[in-house]
Amino acid sequence: MADSDDPGSTEESLLHSPLHTRHVALGATMGAFGGWDMPISYAGAGVMAEHTAVRTAVGVFDVSHLGKASVTGPGAARFVNDSLTADLSRIAPGQAQYTMCCNGSGGVIDDLIAYLVSDDEVFLVPNAANTAAVVQALAAVAPPEVSVVNRHQDFGVIAVQGPAAAEVVESLGLPTALDYMAWADADFEGQRVRVCRTGYTGEHGYELLPAWDAAPLVWDALLHEAGLRGGRPAGLGARDTLRTEMGYALHGQDLSPQISPVQARVGWAVGWRKPAFFGRDALLAEKGAGPVRSLWGLLALDRGVLRGHLGVLDADGKRIGETTSGTFSPTLGQGIGLALIDTAAGVSENDEIAVDVRGRRMRVRVVKPPFVPSHVR
Repeated sequence: MADSDDPGSTEESLLHSPLHTRHVALGATMGAFGGWDMPISYAGAGVMAEHTAVRTAVGVFDVSHLGKASVTGPGAARFVNDSLTADLSRIAPGQAQYTMCCNGSGGVIDDLIAYLVSDDEVFLVPNAANTAAVVQALAAVAPPEVSVVNRHQDFGVIAVQGPAAAEVVESLGLPTALDYMAWADADFEGQRVRVCRTGYTGEHGYELLPAWDAAPLVWDALLHEAGLRGGRPAGLGARDTLRTEMGYALHGQDLSPQISPVQARVGWAVGWRKPAFFGRDALLAEKGAGPVRSLWGLLALDRGVLRGHLGVLDADGKRIGETTSGTFSPTLGQGIGLALIDTAAGVSENDEIAVDVRGRRMRVRVVKPPFVPSHVR
């Protein structure tokens, strides 16, 4: 889960993370993401080096543009469970869950992480550009005793990802012996930090949520320890290549109000037996009938890089779908992408089809992501 770039925002209108001055000092190339001015890559490194650091050592990301919201009051967890797709009753306090907020037609308003604090409190981390929409959707139907509050700029979010991530986080005296998708609150230099075993790279990792004003203190300490272990700061450029190698969906591209969890193959994050959640009837109908299109991975067999919004062609040159994401995989040294392909085309894993790249047919193989092994657990 992450926000796609936002070319429509002007530099003056963009919001700044609590680490903005740190990125400028590091010579970062900045860019618009979900209405925020965020680091794409850093001077002296670049996307390839930052990507490789995460796969082989450790990378430290500022993802403070991600939203934060709290749902509190008697029965707050039950209310969230009746609203979002995943079955919150399957986890316990101290655990987190990937889930989605859908519209009435089953499209995805946003995908997000829900932290279960207690029966009466759930902490949400949506995507930056969609935070207000998620808060609005929940607040519109919340009972009087349940409060839904946008806390976007109350907390920073710093992701520490890679084989050495546990060493880096532990060196700050923070907890690392957490199961995947578990979290704990801890203290660093007198500041409370929420530590969760989550991430968006496919590597062993943690996401740390300090208070907004404490984020620079935590960032500086993490970068120092990462540097001792061959790590470096990593920007959102590497975050995108890493997540694409894992086949993780990006809202606004692979998920959207027009792309359902069934089409995007994230039906595992839907509590199908729950009696209520946003978009339930539409999603059950789509699941029963079968989606008209499905998300597949594409591995380039010819030279070139896949991008979004390219036509997918069958052996006869007929358009059968469209790419949603695409990049060059630093790990594989090949172009990779994701595409929504018409079910009627009868495409299967390992089929060879093509993508129309500005009038040139690029041969691709149909695969089921991830493109590289996952090490999240």
